Amino acid sequence: MRLSAIFMIALTFAAAGVVSLVAASFSVQLIEDTSEIGVRDALDDQGMTWAEVQADGLQVTLAGIAPTEAVRFRALSTAGTVVDAARVIDEMEVEAQSGIAPPRFSAEVLRNDAGISIIGLIPTSTDREAVIDAFDDMAGDATVTDLLEAADYPAPEGWEDALNFAVRAMADLPRAKASVDAGRVTITAIADSAAAKAQMERKLQRAAPPSLRLRLDIAAPRPVITPFTLRFEIDAEGARFDACSADTEAAANRILKAGIAAGASESADCTIGLGVPSPNWGRAVALAIEALSRVGQGAISFADADITLLAAPGTDSNTFDRVVGELENALPDVFALTAKLPKVEDPDAGPPEFTATLSPEGQVQLRGRLSTEGLRDLADSYAKSHFGSANVYTAARLDETLPDDWATRVLTGLEAMASLANGSVNVTPDRLEVMGNTGNKDANTTVASLLADKLGEGADYSIDITYQEKLDPIAGLPTPEECEAEIREILKIGKITFEPGSATIDAAALGTMDDIAEVLKRCGDIPLEIQGYTDSQGRESMNLSLSQSRAESVLNELRARRVLTSSFLAKGYGEENPIADNKTEDGREANRRIEFRLIQPEAETPEDETALESAEETGDTTAEEIGESDETEEGSGDEQN
Repeated sequence: MRLSAIFMIALTFAAAGVVSLVAASFSVQLIEDTSEIGVRDALDDQGMTWAEVQADGLQVTLAGIAPTEAVRFRALSTAGTVVDAARVIDEMEVEAQSGIAPPRFSAEVLRNDAGISIIGLIPTSTDREAVIDAFDDMAGDATVTDLLEAADYPAPEGWEDALNFAVRAMADLPRAKASVDAGRVTITAIADSAAAKAQMERKLQRAAPPSLRLRLDIAAPRPVITPFTLRFEIDAEGARFDACSADTEAAANRILKAGIAAGASESADCTIGLGVPSPNWGRAVALAIEALSRVGQGAISFADADITLLAAPGTDSNTFDRVVGELENALPDVFALTAKLPKVEDPDAGPPEFTATLSPEGQVQLRGRLSTEGLRDLADSYAKSHFGSANVYTAARLDETLPDDWATRVLTGLEAMASLANGSVNVTPDRLEVMGNTGNKDANTTVASLLADKLGEGADYSIDITYQEKLDPIAGLPTPEECEAEIREILKIGKITFEPGSATIDAAALGTMDDIAEVLKRCGDIPLEIQGYTDSQGRESMNLSLSQSRAESVLNELRARRVLTSSFLAKGYGEENPIADNKTEDGREANRRIEFRLIQPEAETPEDETALESAEETGDTTAEEIGESDETEEGSGDEQN
């Protein structure tokens, strides 16, 4: 009985223990599920679906790969809002980040009368001391301010070429700024004149490496026009500007519009300069041109504020008087009008005249009438001072009945002819005519200003000067492609030959070298490769060395002829690129040759183009690229190799 009671008590305690264990197990499972579900829902609401949640008793473990360290920390914080932060176990990792991108290397060079400053970030591989030494040589006694910083990253492609070009360019630019980036240079400068600007741009573009993107922003001051001159003429051949000056773009457009309405060509141009006598210049000129078109034929001339309207002989006097009266009333203040209606002359009476002609070869002839022996000597000496003593032939006779101002008109005509490349001057008692061709775009304005200043108010003169680009000493320079073509034609006539088995140019080929040198002197700094080739006889290594020596020999011959060769490269190719069959003597002779090839820029990949476009948000740079050259088959050779 007693044992039975003890057994029952023990059984009761055992049953209670089992129930407690079961209840505890269910409680733990409930807590784990609740914690896991709550944390997972909170993370999902925050968009952190990458996180893995696992509950183990009271502990909640977070795993997975977080995009960044900040996102990992935010996941821990979010889990801490659901369960006690002390219960959260962090087993998360952070996604590996890419390496730090290299910095953008750039430099800016500023040069003026005070000295040179350079600022920017350059690679440590750049020879900084050499750059500063080059600027010290340029600056002379002026100061060179070095504000460069360096970073230990590889130099990007094109950086060294761009920096070296900028250093060389600044040596010729006393007032300029150069902005340097990998593969591109932007130069802002000031030139002394429009001609100096054009020459500066052409020189820089030719000197730029083929792979460099070059942008030029060179400003030139406006010319001072004294007197401020304009002349518009209408005759049987049509209407034209003999000279056109304006103070602003708006005034130039207004003047040209009036001229075109009166019958002038739409290709007419107007020089914009300083020295205008009134801000109403454009309005006054437009009114005068419109008045001349109503008169019919004649000329309207401006010399500062003095206006001369010269009608053609035979113009209706009533129309002339009415138009002149209306123009006088419409002109702005300051401007003074002189109007002339010449009488009809007897066509059988020929006036005395003086004629000076300038041939394209530079020969000058003075013919016609001069008033005194002193004037003849003076005209002869004046012409020789302008055109050279050996180029002037004087055959003028004396006539004492000529007008008093004949000497002034003759000497003024000769001075005007000095602005021409070829042409003539004709002087009569009532008129001075200047005709010819020139390579100076501003020659019309220059001559018109000269005639208006020397001949005085109301003088009758005519200007018919044509600008020809081929006569322009700057614009007339041949393009690199034209230079290559000229050399190719020279080599068709005479090959560059060498003494057998050596790099010594044969004496018979020195004439060909002279012709090529003359072409290259006109071409300036063009990127040119002098290529040497041999036939396939002999060892390949010896042929390669011989071709290199021959190319260098040609380069040295050009230097001896004072050709600028800083942009030239001599390279031997040996047996490469045969143009004929090496199995025949004629073929081997053809393969032994020297070729002149333009160095072509490397083509950009689409990725490079995209990168350049994205980097040019502050302004594009342009590059003068040398065009594709034709295949050449001219060459040089000797009897062997």
